[in-house]
Amino acid sequence: MTRIHEIKRPSKEEQRAALESYDALAATLEQINSDYPEIEIEETKERIKVPLTALKLLAKILKETSRGRPISIVPVATEITTQAAAEMLGCSRPHLIKILEKGNIPFTKIGKHRRIKYQDVVRYKKKLKDQQRELLVEIMKADEESGLYDS
Repeated sequence: MTRIHEIKRPSKEEQRAALESYDALAATLEQINSDYPEIEIEETKERIKVPLTALKLLAKILKETSRGRPISIVPVATEITTQAAAEMLGCSRPHLIKILEKGNIPFTKIGKHRRIKYQDVVRYKKKLKDQQRELLVEIMKADEESGLYDS
């Protein structure tokens, strides 16, 4: 079972180091033409092959860290508890249960416990954001049509 943990913001020192590393890695990624480039760990001189997709993910992590944003990595197929899903959506656990029971998010039940795929919660959250965006656009259009924005 995966738990969503408290995530800390990177320190200023971590942000600086991440920015320097991101700049170097981003420049290097533009020159790589292999799906499994070999990198060297300076301290040990050990050389390892790393999937290019993993290096690109590392670049994204460094970029966000340099901006002071906390990062969390969760495998896509991970199942989470109803409490963790509720925290992700910013709602109460009982409200999440209602969402699940309406069929808005798929889940499995193991005994009395419900488990939800992380990616399904992310998908639902994105759907909500998209709906909110559409509603805002509709409200703005209605305001314009009613002459609210005329000078």
